[in-house]
Amino acid sequence: MYLETFRLPIEKEEDLLQAQMIRNGGRILGYLDNPYPCGIFTRNGLREVNFDRITIFYGGNGSGKSTLLNLIAERLGLKRSAPFNTGELFGSYAGACTYVTGEGAEEGTAEAEAGRKSRTESRKSRAADAGTAQGIPAGSRIITSDDVFDYMLAVRTNNEEIEEQKAPAKDSWAELKYGQSIRFNGMDDYEDLRLQLLARRKAVSRRKFLQRTIGKEVRLNSNGETAMQYFEQRLKNDTLYCLDEPENSMSPQLQQELVKLIGTMARYCGCQFIIATHSPFLLALNGARIYDLDADPVDIKNWWELENVRAYYEFFKKHRELFKGESR
Repeated sequence: MYLETFRLPIEKEEDLLQAQMIRNGGRILGYLDNPYPCGIFTRNGLREVNFDRITIFYGGNGSGKSTLLNLIAERLGLKRSAPFNTGELFGSYAGACTYVTGEGAEEGTAEAEAGRKSRTESRKSRAADAGTAQGIPAGSRIITSDDVFDYMLAVRTNNEEIEEQKAPAKDSWAELKYGQSIRFNGMDDYEDLRLQLLARRKAVSRRKFLQRTIGKEVRLNSNGETAMQYFEQRLKNDTLYCLDEPENSMSPQLQQELVKLIGTMARYCGCQFIIATHSPFLLALNGARIYDLDADPVDIKNWWELENVRAYYEFFKKHRELFKGESR
């Protein structure tokens, strides 16, 4: 495993608040715009998270599961695409968090400093270039539902632009292939001549010519299928991933496909996953360690013990006769 333990600075929250107030207005006129994320985890007693190959944060809205995921990503320097809500205290709060990686050194301690000095210079250089913490693979990243939606939007925009260019590109192909030959009189003619030579190649059909000149449309299915395609293309071997509600826009069938993909990547491909989710299918991932952030204090539970899953169970149990094909 790449990340073994992550600790929140619950005992330091008052100091963090006071320091921010001083930064804002000085010791006498100090003020605070927003205490976030202070106070979120004190109410449910969460101080430390110990990880498995697959670790899941479960809880309702406001339970802190996405905040916790973002704190981990920020502290470890994971790559990210979509922006997220932070606030004036988020950076200092994340910086006060400590963690233990699979290398056995704890960030923020004397042992960690000694461990860092003992590592090879090449390894330090790779980690520094990647911006990630020591012991965390360089390609590690946090993926949110916004990333998936942005991917869908980008694909649609790409396809729409290509569609708009098709008609003039077809006319251009016909003129280049059957029209007057372009004479090369200098570099100003180079691009036009290159396109004509491409259009007149026997091995290049009109479709291939269009793909090379205006681009290739990306196959776009339903939102759920496109989201699944995103994860199939994005997830790589030997990497740590934080996934924030990856099931969004996916049908139950596709959620189960995602479960298979995550399980395979964790078991056979050297990946570690930290997931925030409501989905009963993802909660049932084999061997996952689940933190119930709705519990007071926070507790590790089996997936079938969680309130959300129990609600599904009670609903289907109430209507079980319908599934048997029997009338009431």
